[in-house]
Amino acid sequence: MLFNSYAFIFVFLPTTMVVFFLLARQRLLSLATGILVLASIIFYAYWDIRNLPILITSMVFNFFAGRLLQARRRQLILIIAIAVNLLTLGYYKYVGFIVDNLNDVFHAGISIPQIILPLGISFFTFTQIAYLVDAYRGETKGYDFLTYSLFVTFFPHLIAGPILYHKDIIPQFKSLRSKIFSHENISIGLSIFIMGLGKKVIIADHLIGWVTPVFNHPGDISFLEAWAGAIAYTLQLYFDFSGYSEMALGLGKMFNIELPVNFLSPYKSTSIIEFWRRWHISLSSFLKNYLYIPLGGNRKGDTRRLLNLWLTMLIGGIWHGAGWTFFIWGGLHGTFLVINHQWRKLKIPLPKVLAWPITFMAVVFAWVFFRANSVHTALEIVQGMVGLNKVIFPDAFLNGFSRLPLIPGGSIELLLLGALVLFVGLMPNVPEIIARFRPSIRWALMAGLLFTICLLQLGQVSEFLYFQF
Repeated sequence: MLFNSYAFIFVFLPTTMVVFFLLARQRLLSLATGILVLASIIFYAYWDIRNLPILITSMVFNFFAGRLLQARRRQLILIIAIAVNLLTLGYYKYVGFIVDNLNDVFHAGISIPQIILPLGISFFTFTQIAYLVDAYRGETKGYDFLTYSLFVTFFPHLIAGPILYHKDIIPQFKSLRSKIFSHENISIGLSIFIMGLGKKVIIADHLIGWVTPVFNHPGDISFLEAWAGAIAYTLQLYFDFSGYSEMALGLGKMFNIELPVNFLSPYKSTSIIEFWRRWHISLSSFLKNYLYIPLGGNRKGDTRRLLNLWLTMLIGGIWHGAGWTFFIWGGLHGTFLVINHQWRKLKIPLPKVLAWPITFMAVVFAWVFFRANSVHTALEIVQGMVGLNKVIFPDAFLNGFSRLPLIPGGSIELLLLGALVLFVGLMPNVPEIIARFRPSIRWALMAGLLFTICLLQLGQVSEFLYFQF
């Protein structure tokens, strides 16, 4: 089920909220929690019920593995439990890729049945791996299965994150305050949800038509078209994923749950280091705490620190998908971070007027590999971006930008792209807006107008980009 659908907005969400808070008001707290778990499972199964056994099996296995680790805290148990999770993730996500490469390189002729990637498997797997590590460290408590199930399946985060940590979320589920209907939290949560929905259906979905032709016809594009397509995807991905994350944030707030903020204006960053503190924050935190630090972090000298950093980003790239393009994207960001750290050692600060465009262009360049369906496609677009294809100068470009057709119209669309870049670079983010939130008639009218515009866009429902990861 999609957040940006009539079924979710007008049936699933209000029904779940009414039943949950009515049961909680009658002091039937366990039943209220059970209803929320059931609703979350229905939400997940609605997309493809074939995915449900994988989610349930994973949840049951990790709950009992966590219990065993709490009782014995043996490293072997942790290694086996994590291996089971990674092998499961690896089977669904990477076996097809590995077999295809073996067949291409060695003409092995291996055939396997089609493997359907379960929705959200990367997110609920990483969430539970973090839980297992914390259980081994003695940081978890004896949570009951119902509470643990809600921690894993809570529908706002289940499909595309953020990655959750038990110490931040489970105490909220167990708190009585989370069971009390709050008009303030409803108004704040609904406002955040509407802003996220607007990002998705008004901006991100309309950029698809500007992105797809460029990446489908990489050999035919000019210099400006290559950059326009790459920047359009840079914006599409941000508005799509941050929009989803803010909808999740708002939905959590409606149920009195504070989910972690996953985006803090990443395209305002003046360095790659800062970018990764602002982009997909929950993943960055996971990679740091459960990969970079266990690899040795910065404890084994500068060379080893930089290698650990590069390997962490490489693995982060592979986590996003089974393809050489993701491998290259992770490697690029690892390289950018190494360069960034080495530059800082020189203590030569760049003025923001230089630091911001350099950072932004590096991010845009790397996104080309993230979006492209093959390395060949990515390299053709990069070739266009560095001017090795046709270079159409402004007059001819603005008059004939739609010749593929790519972006319709020309100059107006370029101005819109520029306006969106300024928007993400200058405007306050949702947490900053909500910090100044005060319920008022004016706010209600603005939110109502935005919500109405969003509803009119739902006839052309599209899934979120991060569902494929």
